[in-house]
Amino acid sequence: MMKFKKQIYIFTLTGMLIFITQSCKIGEDYTREEQNTLITYRQDFPKDSAISNIPWWKLFNDPVLVGLIDTALVNNKNIQIAIARINESQLHLEISKSDYYPSVNYGVNGSSGVNSEISGFNNSFVGGLNVSYTVDLWQKIRTLNKIALQEYLATEEAYKSLNITIISATATAYIALRDLDNRLVIAEKTAKNFQENLDVMQARFNAGFISEVDLSQAKIQLSEAKTAIEIFNRSRIQIENSISVLLGSVPKKIPRGLSLYEQITIPEMPVGLPSELLDRRPDILEAEKKLHAQTLRIGVAESLKYPSLTLNLNMGAQLVNPSLLFADLSAQVLGPIFNAGRIQKGVEVEESRTKQLLLSYQSTYLVALQEVEDAMIAVDTYKNEYDLRNEQMQLSTKAAQLSWVRYDGGLTSYLEVLNLQSSQFNAELKASEAFKQELTSIIKLYEALGGGWYSKKRNE
Repeated sequence: MMKFKKQIYIFTLTGMLIFITQSCKIGEDYTREEQNTLITYRQDFPKDSAISNIPWWKLFNDPVLVGLIDTALVNNKNIQIAIARINESQLHLEISKSDYYPSVNYGVNGSSGVNSEISGFNNSFVGGLNVSYTVDLWQKIRTLNKIALQEYLATEEAYKSLNITIISATATAYIALRDLDNRLVIAEKTAKNFQENLDVMQARFNAGFISEVDLSQAKIQLSEAKTAIEIFNRSRIQIENSISVLLGSVPKKIPRGLSLYEQITIPEMPVGLPSELLDRRPDILEAEKKLHAQTLRIGVAESLKYPSLTLNLNMGAQLVNPSLLFADLSAQVLGPIFNAGRIQKGVEVEESRTKQLLLSYQSTYLVALQEVEDAMIAVDTYKNEYDLRNEQMQLSTKAAQLSWVRYDGGLTSYLEVLNLQSSQFNAELKASEAFKQELTSIIKLYEALGGGWYSKKRNE
């Protein structure tokens, strides 16, 4: 009876010890560091709900572009790599959870031998089970699970960030393609007009009304337009090849939808508040999740200074004599005494890594602010630039028409006509370029604000 009471006392004491040590936690939980957050952006944009809250397929007007982005988000190789990383991280999370439970292993041992005291062979076959359980002293296992969770969440944020990059890259490349299409049309139209001018000049030269200098100038002018056609054709194929890679495809012809001037139209572009980036931009959230996980690793490193407790239960039977059973319960406590400061230096290593990731997190936020500010000033100035280029284009077109009338009436030289027609050609090309840049700046602002990681299937 006394022996039984003693066992109860030992088990009760052991249980209380385990409970107390499991309630003790080494290390500190993560708390978000205060950032040097702006109250408002420098540029004067509406502060209402940011355009980043618009699902990407509603931001773009062109159904062909939406279809290309859909394809890229499924077939792009980097996207597929990111999905595989999420799956890997999820498996690591599941593996970490298994430490909460005891491990059970089986074993069979057989032997046969002879000696001088017994005739014949002495055979022995033993089968058994081993149950081993590591007690979560100092909440080390729980902390490792939290680390695995934060790393899993970081991979999800990385996937969202990649989504934004792929959407932005595909849209930007498509807008560039439609700009090249537009500039090719301008160049072909101009080349046709210059060819007609040359035909007129050739007839006048043959009749002896103009010099060979004027004829040569007309030929140079036509050659310039034809050269531009070759440049735009080459650039279009190269852009199509780059879009094909984004789509996870071999180089192919890219379908066209709306023209350049029918693309994105947003009357107002609200940007929200700078502080919203902390909870909106996936790259910032990814950096924070990594910092969170690393902060917890300090506690895991510190727990190595303290003892660990492992419980083992061995059970088995002699197979040739099943009535012979055995069981053995043991506990192992293992703690450090001397390690030349290795454990403490390990803690300091984790603290140093945490500082690095904290600085990386702060840097990511500062870069995000820069990207938003850069995109905002780009939207403002490219819009104004396009308005000026458009006005310049209209004026140059009118001036070129009047100049030809004046030349045809003998009131001016062909050099004036040449200059004004070249100015008209350049003004049309620059207007197209400026409008492309305006559209691209809107895409970059959308990306910088953290828009585009919505899942279309979830939100349709």
